[in-house]
Amino acid sequence: MMTFVAYRRIAMAVGAGLFLAGPAVPQVRPALPLLDRLEAGQWELRGPGNTLIAAICLGDRAALAQPYHRGLSCQQSLVSSDARSVTVRYSCPGVGSGRTEILVETPRLAQVDSQGLDRGTPFALRAEARRTGACA
Repeated sequence: MMTFVAYRRIAMAVGAGLFLAGPAVPQVRPALPLLDRLEAGQWELRGPGNTLIAAICLGDRAALAQPYHRGLSCQQSLVSSDARSVTVRYSCPGVGSGRTEILVETPRLAQVDSQGLDRGTPFALRAEARRTGACA
């Protein structure tokens, strides 16, 4: 269960644009074929109470594996994968790290559970990711 402090950190990150923008830097990523089942397009991440956490144009589905550090140059490694879920560990040098589990329910719906450290401060993010249409 996320605390008020965790929600506040997420709100500050959204306000600072951490979810929506980032440098166009190549990222080191493992093959994640399960995520290829997700449709590209405009996606919303919503937390408890249907609170909007982020709206993203999702082309590279592996970006869901690091929702708190989206757009940063991070190294990802596959922890586990099965027919419906994938768990990824990632590290962003000098910024933070995390571990994310993604449960793919349909090509337009996934559950994202991520936790880790951002500049030494713990974070936890639990969200429903839903495709809402084509990117603008």
